Amino acid sequence: MNFAIPGFDLNGFVAAAMAEDLGAGGDITSAAVIPADARFAGVMDSRDPIVVAGLPIAAAFFRALDPEVRIDTLVEEGAQVAAGTDLMRIEGRARAMLTAERSALNTVQHLSGIATMTRTYATAIAGTGATLLDTRKTVPGMRLLGKYATRMGGATNHRMGLWDAAMIKDNHVAVAGSVEEAVARAVAAGIERIIVEVDRIDQIAPALAAGATHLLLDNMPPPMLCEAVALVAGRVPTEASGGVRLDTIRAIAETGVTFISVGRLTQSAPAADIGLDFATV
Repeated sequence: MNFAIPGFDLNGFVAAAMAEDLGAGGDITSAAVIPADARFAGVMDSRDPIVVAGLPIAAAFFRALDPEVRIDTLVEEGAQVAAGTDLMRIEGRARAMLTAERSALNTVQHLSGIATMTRTYATAIAGTGATLLDTRKTVPGMRLLGKYATRMGGATNHRMGLWDAAMIKDNHVAVAGSVEEAVARAVAAGIERIIVEVDRIDQIAPALAAGATHLLLDNMPPPMLCEAVALVAGRVPTEASGGVRLDTIRAIAETGVTFISVGRLTQSAPAADIGLDFATV
């Protein structure tokens, strides 16, 4: 199975997760209870309707502990499946399978939970022309995986880190003294992408005049967003952000904003209910 996320060290991630779980003593339960030559076959399945993400990573956990494990992946990444759908079949050394089980499931549950929530938000704005974005509100150390999961759910990755665009927010403005001064300093530094957060209509013209290339319209209700979009008049992309919920995102999208960013996709999506049931070979 060919699987790669740019910048993500899959082997390193698996090794770190297993080291965390095994500690110095290893899997004392499996060592005590399971014969060394025992084999188990099992099926990973969804207990709820989900959007699938992370199966290749789960496979890497099982393969790390048993290189000869047989793995059959039954659905594609990003697939929307019904409750009760079989996702993966495995067959290998029982101790290895049981030792890898929790880390493999944790990963798939977390990423599929993100992908599932993302799909509901993406579906809610279908046909409006607005693009759903994720944010930097990710679990530390899990950004690449969290953003991979949002892609599987139908979102577009926004900033991957502090390095790929300037994001001038209220605290930057407070220290710099004004929106104009903060933007001017970013322009002087030679930064090409300059995103400026504004929460008032009167900040828009100064930000654009100073050189903003993207406006983040923070916590604006739909009527104010309509006013902001009309004022910007397509000169730069506009992004609605702050407090976006599933029951409000459609109205926000219909204001004509270019993007809508939703932090909760990676910050607070509930884990998907996915299990792994074994049967003796």
